[in-house]
Amino acid sequence: MSSIVKNILRFIFFLLVQIYVLDKVPPLHQFIVPYLYFLFILWLPFNINRFVLLLIAFIYGLALDYFSGTYGLHATCCTLIAYIRPFLLNLLIPQETTERSYIEPSIKSMGWAPYSLYVVLLTFIHHFYLVLIEWLQFGNFIFFIGKVAATTGISLLLIFITEMLFFRKAKYRTNAA
Repeated sequence: MSSIVKNILRFIFFLLVQIYVLDKVPPLHQFIVPYLYFLFILWLPFNINRFVLLLIAFIYGLALDYFSGTYGLHATCCTLIAYIRPFLLNLLIPQETTERSYIEPSIKSMGWAPYSLYVVLLTFIHHFYLVLIEWLQFGNFIFFIGKVAATTGISLLLIFITEMLFFRKAKYRTNAA
């Protein structure tokens, strides 16, 4: 399957799961809001152009905002993690080995520790910014940190369950175009 077709299917799949499944889940607690949609951005290929990455993330966030009626909330968070993603990948993995050998970030291409750190950091940044913009103030700082921690925890659980259920074969990049 072509990389473009695969990513279009992921775009639609994660959007539908977020809109029609996770957004319909009754509140588990005042802190816990499950988010999985941004995993699409984390799974995009290593070699994607930064401008294209930002554009895709912005459009993806706008699509979710359209269906959830939040008007820019998810678009800003998706654009932020898309902006940070290349810098974080440069810090976590050696470019001469992984980026040239594999197509996209995964447990197999990066290893458990770097991939887990990659997912945890971007999930925390996404949720911190999302909750901050949602409230536009700190208000009760303990409640703010509790909501960020609980939402990040449930999202990380969903992400690692998704990783286990939908095992992605790490395809080697070849010289043939």
